[in-house]
Amino acid sequence: MADPGTSNHEKYTEGAKNPVVRRLMQRLFDRVREVLGPLHPQTYLDAGCGEGHSMMELKALLPERVTGFDLNPDAVAYCQAQHPEGSFTVENIYELPYDDDSFEVVLCMEVLEHLDRPSQALEELTRVCSGTLILSVPFEPWFQLGNLARGKYREQWGNHPEHVQHWGLRSFERFVAAQHGLTDVTVREAWPWIVATARVQDR
Repeated sequence: MADPGTSNHEKYTEGAKNPVVRRLMQRLFDRVREVLGPLHPQTYLDAGCGEGHSMMELKALLPERVTGFDLNPDAVAYCQAQHPEGSFTVENIYELPYDDDSFEVVLCMEVLEHLDRPSQALEELTRVCSGTLILSVPFEPWFQLGNLARGKYREQWGNHPEHVQHWGLRSFERFVAAQHGLTDVTVREAWPWIVATARVQDR
């Protein structure tokens, strides 16, 4: 399968060859496993699945058949080739084709910081979830400082050129808690990322 050429894919392939980056990424997934492990979902959506790297990391905790979507057709094709047992399609996060309450768990890793309308996206993710949302975003300003330390995006002072939203622990907690229909919001530090969970209220 051809390399999709995305920065996300580069992070998981080339970037992970750096032992420090690899250790930090494993720390992030350890935090996600802590919250995903007890849930035992039978239905699962990877929102912004990219090339399927997160599913590979979390495979032992996922149902046999998972659903995912991404806006990038090349990433979706790569993901489907890597996970033929799943169902992956090109979708717009603001207008998802799934019914209300379709998935017990919705995972959305490193997507919201790319969006001009993250609140609208979170509303749509809440709509299709019947149980728990798991969200991760960069922990700023530490994420940017880490990029600078590695010599990345110097002209942007370490800010990834595709990142248009920036959150710290408290500001991300407030952002998630403001979404109608969510309760029990918890944020966890997974430096240089944040992992948040929220439960969807009974409708």
